[in-house]
Amino acid sequence: MLDILKTGTAAIERRLADIAQRAGSDAAQVRGEVRKTLDDIFERGVEAVNAVALERDGALPREIPRAEWEEAAKRCDPLILSDLRRAARNIEDYQKKLLPKGGAWTNPDGGTTGVLVRPVQRAGLYVPGGTSAYPSTVLMTAVPARAAGVAELIICTPPGEQLRPEVLAAAMLSDADRVFAIGGVPAIASMALGLGVVPRCDVVAGPGNAYVTEAKRAMFGFCGIDSTAGPSDILVLCDHTANPAWVAADLLSQAEHGGRSRAMLVALDEAAARAVFAELQAQIAALPRREDAEAALRDYSAIFIASSREDAVKLVNEIAPEHLEIIAEDAESLLDGIHNAGAVFLGPYSPEPLGDYWAGPSHVLPTNGRARFFSPVSAETFLKRISTVSYDRETFLPAADSIARLARAEGLEAHARSAEIRKAL
Repeated sequence: MLDILKTGTAAIERRLADIAQRAGSDAAQVRGEVRKTLDDIFERGVEAVNAVALERDGALPREIPRAEWEEAAKRCDPLILSDLRRAARNIEDYQKKLLPKGGAWTNPDGGTTGVLVRPVQRAGLYVPGGTSAYPSTVLMTAVPARAAGVAELIICTPPGEQLRPEVLAAAMLSDADRVFAIGGVPAIASMALGLGVVPRCDVVAGPGNAYVTEAKRAMFGFCGIDSTAGPSDILVLCDHTANPAWVAADLLSQAEHGGRSRAMLVALDEAAARAVFAELQAQIAALPRREDAEAALRDYSAIFIASSREDAVKLVNEIAPEHLEIIAEDAESLLDGIHNAGAVFLGPYSPEPLGDYWAGPSHVLPTNGRARFFSPVSAETFLKRISTVSYDRETFLPAADSIARLARAEGLEAHARSAEIRKAL
């Protein structure tokens, strides 16, 4: 079902390289298809968006009236609505604590420099459809954006049977402004460019399949993006104290997404690794999404046995997982060495789904090793910084000659004269 490998051997490097090569081959095919679709959209605009939407979803893009949201909420299980409200409360509380504040400071010249923190005006939020509904993704993107002060929240999500009532109810609970029934590449392009019924957005955020991820990458520059969050992954770092049944359940929670999802185990004890392996075999047999989970474990996952805590941490940082669970004695000391992870879950009672649905940090996280340079979606995703500079005559004039010299060294005479002209007064 999946390999069991020991650190310090070439087999680990070969396995990681094999996973990366397989993912790269898949990505190249997706990139070509997305590029072809986007080229058509750039050439024909709304006509191409409508054609792809009809082919993909059997429906033209449309805005979903507020009355449909309200009707959807009435059809939802009241307990689900209550759960969504409580989750939204946790998310809002966490996100508001992340908000940075601007300020101004006196620099060594005696001038004043500072920074203004401002929200973008309109955020586009992508909520996937497919075989599952994701009202949690509505909350995990819309609530942070609203906490940041974004004036208008736009949601795009696939139409038809993929559009579950819980998604519209979550849009209402999270104070979104408009929801559009449009999915995939056309949705990303429409939000980035402002095509058809969908208005142009300053930032596009939210997870999706490989095609959505590639479309976001391609549209970066026409709009801001959160990250290129693709297929989900999890890494559990555990020792002999971990319950193998719990660890296996956590690994399968991501493997069931299928596709190129990854479920990795780094065990500090060989007996623990083999116990988890046995539990995976037992539990996967009863999963409704068994085939998806088996494909993820076979093609993109592995069990690693670390010879030391240092080797374990080094391997975690190399993999840079989206979700990292640490279930071990003195987990905090292991956390000290972690530099690359989207979100960390400490202890046996902090499973990954706690982050997916409830605790407060967004579940939209960097995947596929991108935690080396990307951060989770948060209120900060929807903020931008504006630098401020304020010198008076007394602080500017002593710097004027230096500014002019530096400008002329770069061949920019007008820059130099802009500084020098102020000396004449």
